[in-house]
Amino acid sequence: MCLGCSFASDMDEFCLCGLSMSILSVYRTKCNIRGSMCGDFMAVTFCPFCATCQLRRDIDRRKEQGIF
Repeated sequence: MCLGCSFASDMDEFCLCGLSMSILSVYRTKCNIRGSMCGDFMAVTFCPFCATCQLRRDIDRRKEQGIF
């Protein structure tokens, strides 16, 4: 839950409930990543740990490249 809120903070968004479908959707939109809200829902519902690790890794990589 805390890691989800750190994602929201990284994206200058308000966090209310940790990692959620809306955080993934906002991230995809801001970074111009293809996908769907249905896919975001499925990832957060059925693979929340994988979705969390993937998002953290992607944010860190973009920060290193200076594009986040």
